[in-house]
Amino acid sequence: MDAPQQNIGHAPSYYAATANDRAARPSLRGEIAADVCIIGAGFTGISAGLELAGRGFSVVVLEAARIGFGASGRNGGQIVNGYSRDLSVIERRHGAERARALGAMSLEGGNIIRGRVAKYAIDCDLRPGNFLAAFTQRQMLEIEETRRVWEKHGHTGLEMVDRAGLARIVDTDRYVGGIVDHLGGHLHPLNLVLGEAAALESLGGRIFEQSPAIAVETGPSPTVRTRDGLVRAQYVLVCGNAYLGKLLPEIGGKIMPVSSQIIATEPLDPALTRQLLPADYCVEDANYVLDYFRRTADNRLLYGGGVGYGGSDPASIEGAVRPHMLKTFPRLADARIEFAWSGNFALTLTRIPHVGRLSPTVYFAHGDSGHGVTTTHLLGQILGEAVAGHAERFDVWASLPYYPFPGGHAFSVPLTIIGSWWYRMRDRLGI
Repeated sequence: MDAPQQNIGHAPSYYAATANDRAARPSLRGEIAADVCIIGAGFTGISAGLELAGRGFSVVVLEAARIGFGASGRNGGQIVNGYSRDLSVIERRHGAERARALGAMSLEGGNIIRGRVAKYAIDCDLRPGNFLAAFTQRQMLEIEETRRVWEKHGHTGLEMVDRAGLARIVDTDRYVGGIVDHLGGHLHPLNLVLGEAAALESLGGRIFEQSPAIAVETGPSPTVRTRDGLVRAQYVLVCGNAYLGKLLPEIGGKIMPVSSQIIATEPLDPALTRQLLPADYCVEDANYVLDYFRRTADNRLLYGGGVGYGGSDPASIEGAVRPHMLKTFPRLADARIEFAWSGNFALTLTRIPHVGRLSPTVYFAHGDSGHGVTTTHLLGQILGEAVAGHAERFDVWASLPYYPFPGGHAFSVPLTIIGSWWYRMRDRLGI
């Protein structure tokens, strides 16, 4: 079988090669006006735009490259509920009231995705169910405690699985058990964001590609300037995440771009993929630096893992990730790797999304710290609510403390790597 053709302007990923919509949007030229200007056409920005357009606001979205160019179009495609820090950690750090508020929102991102896929008939290979796999009994105890916390916050779709039950989920001897989240799932993320973008355009929203913002005026009548154009708006939403760059240093210094690498095999025998993952759930493991994998709609295995702090990549993505795949599935030793790519997500020091205001007219949300598929949809909707005058939920997020990475630009990456070594060692030693 010939490999799918690449999609110009996107990373060389399986997703870009199998995108439903390859139409390029124009770049911004000249001066235009809108109620709201959104910087970034990823999940956060498009989700906010849909919420606002549905409320009758005129919306302009500026994208530096292509719709879904960043993490939204490159990630593992897993609908993982919750945040990158457990609700029990949030309660210890920020108190029971904030934990209750965030817990009440913690399943909403997945519900937003499922609702929009149904409402707008988005073809993105949506499948139910995800599995968190444990290597050790210590991890099983931690997962069991997470289940108790989740159920306290109203999540009743969880199912503990012991070693005897693993065969119906994943065909490997690496794990001792885990937990199924029946409210999780997996999908083709680029086709999701492209479908949502088309839905936004159907509601009157305008999206300009190849239009990076180069300056933002945060005053009472904010403006966003590109190389060839200018948007005058009543509100600006900054949704650049790991690809924000140096546009707004006052918030960019509180996130770090971190790369994750993914490979996708050639199409496999359907009987083999059913044997490897009988329930067709996506899987991630419980290690600090975790692996994640799933079946695709055309019977490939998509396998990801690893981190590159500061956005760095290994010399060979396939060389870094394929050995992990073969530890999990030795039967794939002869499977050809057809795609290998990486993408950056935005990490915060607290591992909790960074949300706030730069002025009364300029809002931002970023730093989903590896749980972006669901959290971006939630925060996009909350940004839209805040612009519409309903900022109660936005203010819960904005009230959380956030900090710059220690060491400044020169030392933040090496210090973070040193910290990660400790957690990697714990995973290896099973402590």
